[in-house]
Amino acid sequence: MEKFKESMYKLIVETSTNLPNDVRRAILQAKQRENAGTTAALSLGTITKNISMADTNVSPICQDTGMPTFELKVPVGANQIEMKKAIKEAIAEATKNGKLRPNSVDSLTGENSGNNLGDGTPIIHFEQWEKDEIDARLILKGGGCENKNIQYSLPAEIEGLGRAGRDLDGIRKCILHSVYQAQGQGCSAGFIGVGIGGDRITSYSLAKEQLFRSAEDVNPIEELQKLEDYVMEHANNLGIGTMGFGGEATLLGCKIGAINRLPASFFVSVAYNCWAFRRLGVTLTSDTGEIKEWLYKDGEEIKFTQDEAAEATEVKSTSREVVLEAPITEAQIRDLKVGDVVILNGDLHTGRDAIHHHLMDHDAPIDLNGQVIYHCGPVMLKDEAGEWHVKAAGPTTSIREEPYQGDVMKKFGIRAVIGKGGMGPKTLKALQEHGGVYLNAIGGAAQYYADCIKKVEGVDLLEFGIPEAMWHLKVEGFAAIVTMDSHGNSLHADVDKSSFEKLSELADRVF
Repeated sequence: MEKFKESMYKLIVETSTNLPNDVRRAILQAKQRENAGTTAALSLGTITKNISMADTNVSPICQDTGMPTFELKVPVGANQIEMKKAIKEAIAEATKNGKLRPNSVDSLTGENSGNNLGDGTPIIHFEQWEKDEIDARLILKGGGCENKNIQYSLPAEIEGLGRAGRDLDGIRKCILHSVYQAQGQGCSAGFIGVGIGGDRITSYSLAKEQLFRSAEDVNPIEELQKLEDYVMEHANNLGIGTMGFGGEATLLGCKIGAINRLPASFFVSVAYNCWAFRRLGVTLTSDTGEIKEWLYKDGEEIKFTQDEAAEATEVKSTSREVVLEAPITEAQIRDLKVGDVVILNGDLHTGRDAIHHHLMDHDAPIDLNGQVIYHCGPVMLKDEAGEWHVKAAGPTTSIREEPYQGDVMKKFGIRAVIGKGGMGPKTLKALQEHGGVYLNAIGGAAQYYADCIKKVEGVDLLEFGIPEAMWHLKVEGFAAIVTMDSHGNSLHADVDKSSFEKLSELADRVF
């Protein structure tokens, strides 16, 4: 079991820090299709640089290391009790070493276990087979993309597409709508797994199972293979693009599976996964638990270079670059427009769900007037001297803070908010009234942004757990794009409207 535990630890670290070859190739193809000098091209440049930095640093690609989900096939007679124990020990060790963020939270108390262990965490599924070897696969699926999963019960009325019946055309409408509703909040361009049939639980399970397929395989069922190709073509014509900024790459992969169902039920479930598609596997010897072979590492390995964000120089031809340092004035904010690239230096403070909820009824632990709040739950490690260091620090999905954000900004005088995926009408109205701005960072680019953080000044409210605490940071060259300004403009609303119009054009198309 000691060798098996060691192998599981290697699988966890490699999955968190090193994207599989099929995913790298899909991202390269998207990058090559994108129009140079656009915000989408800048985003893809940042993404590929981040992939390279994670390789070099052996650090998490994205700070949200997600829900670890293991799928294991084991020989008859394998001791699954001991194997599960070894996996949990490997998870705790990887968390301690900063390869995973502590993500296991008690649903009733809100307490973070600190080691990614708890009821239901991690997810481990076993299946027996007659081979004399172990097949172990792991997917780390973050909360941002997990929140964009969706399930349909047919027949149904689908927004923009009309009636979806219990047939391939109805399934087509469900899948296209699932891509539209994700917008940039799931860190597009993304991958989807689709499960057709079953009950509500097995339909979702089947959808997630599709994410374990290679992005480049061919569906053995001809009807489903044609549907996968159709979805890839038309989803990428919606114009949602990378991070929801608009552009050519909205979907990087689509895999569909089907199982039998009850006569009264017809479920179509979609599991959405971000571009940071962390999924790897290994085969192990059954007697020692040592790694025999790595899975998903066949074919050409794309090695992105550290200068992959060179597109930032090209985007300057169409976007204005503004350097800001807190405290920021209202006049500086009113001068910003959607499309501007903001470079932040100086103070930056993290705050996500627990912090925003707390600030509604409590004073802030520091003076936030003129300051910048970053929707981020970083991966942090403390050294032997007791100093905190940032290991990964990309943005989290901002829309969760929509009930609080405008009120918190006005109450404390916050001038800028950084996150991903945009926010809604309540926040947009508050930005107009108060003089605030929303800055969209590149989702998943946890190494790229961690490199911009030069010092951890301190932390407050650590009792909420490392991801939910308020970290006080010093940054240099922290780049983000204005997507909601103080004049009532929202790139997210514009892309949503234009992509909905393109979606509606597909309503009467017969598959």
